[in-house]
Amino acid sequence: MAFVLREAQIPILPEGHAPIRILHFSDLHLTPSRSREIADIKSFIDLKPDLVISTGDFLGHKDAVPIALDALNELLDLPGLFVFGSNDYFAPRVKNPLSYLTADDGTRKHGDPLPWHELAAGLSARGWNNLNFSRATIKINDTVIESRGTDDAHLNRDDYSLVAGAPSSDADIAIGVTHAPYLRLLEAMHVDGLDAIFAGHTHGGQVRLPWIGGSKALTTNCDLPTWRARGLTRFGHEPWLHVSAGMGTSPFARIRVASPPEASLVTLTS
Repeated sequence: MAFVLREAQIPILPEGHAPIRILHFSDLHLTPSRSREIADIKSFIDLKPDLVISTGDFLGHKDAVPIALDALNELLDLPGLFVFGSNDYFAPRVKNPLSYLTADDGTRKHGDPLPWHELAAGLSARGWNNLNFSRATIKINDTVIESRGTDDAHLNRDDYSLVAGAPSSDADIAIGVTHAPYLRLLEAMHVDGLDAIFAGHTHGGQVRLPWIGGSKALTTNCDLPTWRARGLTRFGHEPWLHVSAGMGTSPFARIRVASPPEASLVTLTS
């Protein structure tokens, strides 16, 4: 196994409800050559999740759609939720990695378009819910979960107004799913009364420095504070936030320091 399994519990289920095991992964950045990562993704099924959530950046190459669908094949038989990130729309480009440490002026330099329509169709055909601009309600272990999502905020594709509003009274819990955890989305979902939010994008900082109690991210590549760069956090009375540090990297920056590839098993409890 070439990845770390991060485990967490979120106590948001009503009293007496059975636990729900959620496999949360993000930022696969798959290319045809990543045989070891593909094998790891295939092994995710052994975790026996009840629900799968992917927070985007499946792709890292124009030929990666069939690779991703094959790697996820057994997981696609389970209930699933997904959104996309910028690397599902555009191929990676060579960048100065130090630019991630400078202020973001909003400029985006895109690579060649990727066949995200094929990826969306393939995932949806197997029953996963596309939350890029929609809500979906699913029932897991007798718990009714209302989910909503947005397209990638890093590309300013996040029109939260399309899914905004209080959760349905028929739902036991409500969760949000997005790729890049920008504060504007966290606040909007907080106002609407969601219980938890799942996101990716940060790579956990990708390069982390030794720090008291572990390590510290230098950046999140968005306006999320660095202390929330990976794992489960909560600020005040906001929804719980779980950020996946992801499995892959850009093919042009294949280094992770003190932030190994990871998948998460998040158990919802009462």
